[in-house]
Amino acid sequence: MESSFKTKLPNLGTSIFTEMSMMASQYKAINLSQGFPEFDVPEFLKSEIKQAIADGKNQYCPSTGLPELLKQIGDLIHRKYQKGVFAEDLINGMQNVTVTSGATEALWVAIQTIVRSGDEVIVFDPAYDSYEPAVELAGGSCRHISLNAPNYSVNWDLVEQAINNNTRAIIINSPHNPTGTLLSKSDLDTLQKLVIKHNLYVVSDEVYEYMTFDGMRHESVLAYPELFKRAFVVSSFGKTFHCTGWKLGYCVAPLDLTVEFRKIHQYVTFCSFTPAQFAIASMLKTHPNHIDELAEYYQQKRDLLVDALGNSRFKVLPSRGTYFLLLDYSVISNLNDHEFCHWLTQEIGVAAIPLSPFYQTGKLADYHKSNKVVRLCFAKNDETLLKAAEILCKL
Repeated sequence: MESSFKTKLPNLGTSIFTEMSMMASQYKAINLSQGFPEFDVPEFLKSEIKQAIADGKNQYCPSTGLPELLKQIGDLIHRKYQKGVFAEDLINGMQNVTVTSGATEALWVAIQTIVRSGDEVIVFDPAYDSYEPAVELAGGSCRHISLNAPNYSVNWDLVEQAINNNTRAIIINSPHNPTGTLLSKSDLDTLQKLVIKHNLYVVSDEVYEYMTFDGMRHESVLAYPELFKRAFVVSSFGKTFHCTGWKLGYCVAPLDLTVEFRKIHQYVTFCSFTPAQFAIASMLKTHPNHIDELAEYYQQKRDLLVDALGNSRFKVLPSRGTYFLLLDYSVISNLNDHEFCHWLTQEIGVAAIPLSPFYQTGKLADYHKSNKVVRLCFAKNDETLLKAAEILCKL
């Protein structure tokens, strides 16, 4: 007897990150695919979470987040984005910040908060794969606009042409996964004008905000007061403190949107891992230099990998932020990017991520005709990066 069950997400299967990491394990390949650090969390942070557990801080905390952590987040935002959203009486973060079980939860809740049945949300391809399922589960649909390769810039004229009576929101991601590009001040100024003109909302995925290179500055929505009035800004402690498995992030939004966000959040996770919140609050208070040094730390790793690939046949595309690097392999193989990553993992011993899964499914045939680009993660130990580069240089 056939099941009558119908999936809500018929176009989704196993994510490309799970697929390639499983292959890397199966074929014992160097895993530069899934974006997680190979190195450990700071020793102070490990000590603080152990202490919090030993001190019995293991029960529910407030659904919105531990007050100590909200205060430290507010102080961090004020320090990094002084022209931003917080008046002096809001620096404690209580009315604007909600701690979540990772950035993915924050993105999902933000999308559920604003998207209604029949709404359209503009996303930029290549787009992180969690956006569209969240929009569809809220009853909306995504309107895809491709970034202009190979510099992956936004064509704002196309964006305005795509806006219609059903358009509800725009999702942006900077520093951008998977391309490593940054939105400029001009980009944010233009976005702000469009949002105000067309009465839209913004979901801003800024999980790599402290990883920008070559002296370039991250332009946060938090530093644009008029834009922030209609925005949710999502950040990640997992990315910042090398603890992706702790699944801890936060969402910053104006008061009216925060109230609605928290209504949904309380029925998704209620609250996030309490000992980790105590540990990160202490880390933010006593070790602010960790965040300040992230850009230099990851730039060193980017430069190491780029230099090591200097004699390879790959064309290395610029990485301005995140911990990802794109390689054009068009002179090496005629395989499409998915097939190339399978071959690279099974036969060569290095696992990468194809870019095509970040694009609208219905247009992959057109994408494959002219794009041969893969993504590497350089949040790895130097020895791992050098070993992978040595292998890739032999192709």
